[in-house]
Amino acid sequence: MELKLTEEELAFRDQVRQLLNEELTPQIIAGNKKSTTALGNNEAAMAWQEVLNKRGWAGVAWPKEFGGTGWSSNQRYIFNSECEKAGAPKLIPLGLRMLAPVIFKYGTKEQQDYYLPKMLSAEHYWCQGYSEPGSGSDLASLKTRAERDGDYYVVNGTKIWTTNAHYADHIFCLVRTDQEVKPQAGISFLLIEMNTPGISVEPIITMAGDHEVNQVFFDNVRVPITNIVGPENDGWKVAKYLLEFERGGSSVATRLQVDIAELNLILQKVEGEIPLKKRAKEIDIKISALSQMETDMQSKIARGEKPGAGSSLMKIMASSLGQEISTLKMEAISNYNLPHNNLLLIQNEETIGEKEHETISAGYLNERASTVFGGAKEVQKNIIAKSVLGL
Repeated sequence: MELKLTEEELAFRDQVRQLLNEELTPQIIAGNKKSTTALGNNEAAMAWQEVLNKRGWAGVAWPKEFGGTGWSSNQRYIFNSECEKAGAPKLIPLGLRMLAPVIFKYGTKEQQDYYLPKMLSAEHYWCQGYSEPGSGSDLASLKTRAERDGDYYVVNGTKIWTTNAHYADHIFCLVRTDQEVKPQAGISFLLIEMNTPGISVEPIITMAGDHEVNQVFFDNVRVPITNIVGPENDGWKVAKYLLEFERGGSSVATRLQVDIAELNLILQKVEGEIPLKKRAKEIDIKISALSQMETDMQSKIARGEKPGAGSSLMKIMASSLGQEISTLKMEAISNYNLPHNNLLLIQNEETIGEKEHETISAGYLNERASTVFGGAKEVQKNIIAKSVLGL
């Protein structure tokens, strides 16, 4: 099922396809295809952002007044879907999609003028300082503190699971600025340069063998008070807004359709194994259902309505289907996945099995986290239970 498009939207889709045909190079596609991490290959993403920024398309969901495209939700959906089908990398979202809307709404004019152009050009690379050891889903229990010292905050503590902190030169960070009030009321939202003295980054290597996440330590880090976004102690409201922005425009079903097509190519070479092929058909049907839900949701958003609990249901379905596909890929290549397991692989050694299967093992292991990050499955179920079932 496809979204019904107007003549103007069909013309826009043709523009997107033309750009992809002319500017999406085989090198960018190949770099993206080899990645098994949640945000994809960093070099490919940066190269693609450079292409889009020259066209004025890097701020996909940004208002025109801030240098963005000013596209409608349907245009964003078309763009994202066409990019997925063509094999384009995802743009790194931490600045462009996560922090930028916060700066639009809560940033000062000086912050908007300084930070936003550098996000579009990728001169600034951002990471997110939310989770801490012991403070994940219960984020309000965070302990990293910022104490006022004249015109500076002095920050001490640690953040964990910090995606791409080893690439980032800036971090947006939740810190505790008041210890005496209820947890949500004493949090502030700070912008911090990663080269500030006292910041150190330690890698965390995942089960997949990827270096994607990190632990960041703050040891008496001095941050100018002008780097606060929103009022002091009101950062919880800012943080929640960050998680609400960019409702819609998603094309998860399109990505899963690409994944199931890759699985079917693998299964074509598998002799027999009817149960595997039957399960692939069942997943394909579920993806069609998700695609219809996505289309219905997009129509709702285009009418100016909020997604509601439907977005939580779609998040659960999408992450679960991604895990099912990666599991079937592993089962389809069977023992041949072992030589490509980065935990077992002797680096630079030739391995048996087909070259295009080399990311399946790492992809499977990385996909285990998809039901946790971006809103854990259990949290999404609680949202559905509360808002739909009234429990």
